[in-house]
Amino acid sequence: MSEIPGLDGALGVQYVETGPDKVVVQFTIGEHHLQPFGIPHGGIYCAVHESTASMAGMQWLDGRGVVVGTNNICDFLRQAKVGDTITATATPVHRGRSQQLWRVESVDQDDRLIAQGQVRLANLDRPA
Repeated sequence: MSEIPGLDGALGVQYVETGPDKVVVQFTIGEHHLQPFGIPHGGIYCAVHESTASMAGMQWLDGRGVVVGTNNICDFLRQAKVGDTITATATPVHRGRSQQLWRVESVDQDDRLIAQGQVRLANLDRPA
């Protein structure tokens, strides 16, 4: 668990770098990340990818509104194991007036690609 509230905190996510062009987070796979069959649940990557892209999108929007996720696609490429440290990095593919598209890659401590995906965000004209 981390000091961050909500799901990110429950997953143990720590923000390593935040900025308008890249956000990097890390978490360590623990027993609480496992599905009933004893392997990490794919939903952790989907959730972390959306949070990471959303943080990046909000940084880029810079107070001109808020972002909400409208699509989240995640491919699971390699199985991580308990104790592995996962680093997820969000980088922009497209940033426009009404929407953004972010690529997110999750790698393990040996820089092996574990999961990759894209998160589409809608830019809403609302106060943050």
